[in-house]
Amino acid sequence: VQLQASGGGLVEHGDSLRLSCEASGYTNCIATMAWYRQTPGNERELVAGISQAGVANYADSVMGRFTISRDRAETTLFLQMNGLRPEDTAVYYCHTKTAPQYYDDPECYEYNYWGQGTLVTVSS
Repeated sequence: VQLQASGGGLVEHGDSLRLSCEASGYTNCIATMAWYRQTPGNERELVAGISQAGVANYADSVMGRFTISRDRAETTLFLQMNGLRPEDTAVYYCHTKTAPQYYDDPECYEYNYWGQGTLVTVSS
């Protein structure tokens, strides 16, 4: 699976931004998808995730401001970010985990994939 993230940029405090992540390859094997972010000197942290069933979870710091979603084909992941704050400044990474889709699936296996990252900068 290949992941291509886009949508980052420079915005002001309170602005909105929408990140996209397009998956290609063995997308039929995709189970969960998520957005992580990382700032210099810190570990990558989970921002939001969405399960194959469409259940979303969020970091406390973005709850109520960010919304994660997938398109109907489940090959594109989005992150709508509203009310951006300077502390949201980071490189945002798209992540997906593939998994067998049924018992003894010969095509799909468990593996983690990462996109290249897109920089979001929020000025105060």
